[in-house]
Amino acid sequence: MGVPQTMVALRERAAFMKESLQKSQTITDSMVAILGSFDHRLSALETAMRPTQIRTHSIRRAHENIDKSLKAAEVILTQFDLTRKAEAKILRGPHEDLESYLEAIDQLRSNVNFFSSNKSFKSSDGVLNHANQLLAKAISKLEDEFRQLLTNYSKPVEPDRLFECLPNSLRPSSGSPRHQGDASGKSSSEHQNKSLEAAIYTVPTLIPPRVLPLLHDLSQQMVKAGHQQQLFRIYRDIRASVLEESLRKLGVERLSKDDVQKMQWEVLEAKIGNWIHYMRIAVKLLFAGEKKICDQILDGVDSLRDQCFAEVTVNSVAVLLSFGEAIAKSKRSPEKLFVLLDMYEIMRELHSEIELLFGSKACTEMREAAMNLTKRLAQTAQETFGDFEEAVEKDATKTAVLDGTVHPLTSYVINYVKFLFDYQSTLKQLFQEFDASDPEAQLASVTTRIMHALQNNLDGKSKQYKDSALTQLFLMNNIHYIVRSVRRSEAKDLLGDDWVQIHRRIVQQHANQYKRVSWAKILQCLTVQSGPGGDGGSSGLSRAMVKDRFKTFNVQFEELHQRQSQWTVPDSELRESLRLAVAEVLLPAYRSFLKRFGPMIENGKNPLKYIRYSPEDLDRMLNEFFEGKTWNEQKR
Repeated sequence: MGVPQTMVALRERAAFMKESLQKSQTITDSMVAILGSFDHRLSALETAMRPTQIRTHSIRRAHENIDKSLKAAEVILTQFDLTRKAEAKILRGPHEDLESYLEAIDQLRSNVNFFSSNKSFKSSDGVLNHANQLLAKAISKLEDEFRQLLTNYSKPVEPDRLFECLPNSLRPSSGSPRHQGDASGKSSSEHQNKSLEAAIYTVPTLIPPRVLPLLHDLSQQMVKAGHQQQLFRIYRDIRASVLEESLRKLGVERLSKDDVQKMQWEVLEAKIGNWIHYMRIAVKLLFAGEKKICDQILDGVDSLRDQCFAEVTVNSVAVLLSFGEAIAKSKRSPEKLFVLLDMYEIMRELHSEIELLFGSKACTEMREAAMNLTKRLAQTAQETFGDFEEAVEKDATKTAVLDGTVHPLTSYVINYVKFLFDYQSTLKQLFQEFDASDPEAQLASVTTRIMHALQNNLDGKSKQYKDSALTQLFLMNNIHYIVRSVRRSEAKDLLGDDWVQIHRRIVQQHANQYKRVSWAKILQCLTVQSGPGGDGGSSGLSRAMVKDRFKTFNVQFEELHQRQSQWTVPDSELRESLRLAVAEVLLPAYRSFLKRFGPMIENGKNPLKYIRYSPEDLDRMLNEFFEGKTWNEQKR
């Protein structure tokens, strides 16, 4: 029962589905027919619209072309208008409004570029020619303006203004730029290396700051126009002459080697001192100022900037260095050593500034010239040093010091060595120019050799005395002066305590020799050999012999007093010490002789004829020895 019913239901559903599908197919066929009809109609419409579309596109393109032409014409007209305005400004010249004038040149240059790239425009050649002519005229006026502006604001710097830019320690206190110091040519300000290192220099304003940007803009326009050479010549001629005039006003002069050789030493020494001052001012103030304005005016044109600075300074540098060269090549003499060291010292001090200012390729020759001068000064100073050592050894001055005091050569050499020690750091630097060994050891060696040369010379001079006692006194005085001077100077640290002790013993040896030579003979008058029994009474001296002894003593002592009162021991301590040493030998011997033999004379006739002096008289007279008194002074 159940199965047949199910089958019937399935058949009914299948029939329904078949009927639905047949209806759907009919609908689909109807839609296809309708759509086909639409496609046909659209194709016909498109065919009918095509001519209209073509006409519309052509009209649109025509409008676009007209717009482009109008815009192009507007640009050209604008360029013409800008050219006209620029021409008006240029014809008025740069004096009224320099900034507008420079803008007009830039505009004109832009217009030239525009018409050069739009040659299809039929009038472009004529416009270009006119614009280029106008541009050339503008640049010519620009050159004149640059020259005029630079000339008007380029004035020599007065010396007083330069002195105000120096540190206080280097400013002159009166009209002259440098005051002479001691005999070596050093001024009080020349050896202040430590303070100079921290000294502040104020670079002078050579051109007002407000003018520099205008000069810079003018120079840039000239460079753009290809007028670098004209710019270079104008800048060089104006600034070089102003710099040279500033140095002339300061006192710088061109001197040849012949001029230097003809000068008196005092005049030359003053000129060297001034040159040292001028070198500082030139490098630290004037050259530094020139570099500063050159860098600002020609900023952005490196090769031209370096060349301009080199050409502006080349003559001034040559004048300054030529004087140094003339001194370095002049005839050497001992007194020139200190000024040579001063000159070497200033060149070393300025070395870093010179390297910085003249560091470009264009300045190579000036930089090398400064370096060569430094080396030449060092070489000449070293050779002069050697000459001095030899001159001390061979000094043949015949002028003897009659009173046995310190010889002028001794004081000269010692003062020379003292001055050398004021230049210790400079000397050590100088030694290293030629020898890499320890500079302090080199300085000690040189000092020792000079002292040895001096002593050898003094030995020779001491032989001029006929009185051997005066020979010993002369050597004692001079060696003592050397030792005392060394002990009170920096030379002591260099020569050492052993050197000092050895030479103190030499002084004592000469003092002992003096006593032996001077007083041995007179002491023999007071010496009596005792008899075999040791009894003074049996000495064998008769009254006549005692008289003769007193008489001989009186004559010899008076001769010694007369002669040696004229001799000199300039050092008070040494003088007292020597008198005391003589008194310690002479007075006890005289007292003993007087006590022993005086009664023999006192009991006879005219005792004062033989016993002229008491021990107190002798002591008083000994205190007159070595005072350097003349014969007339003694008689008083």
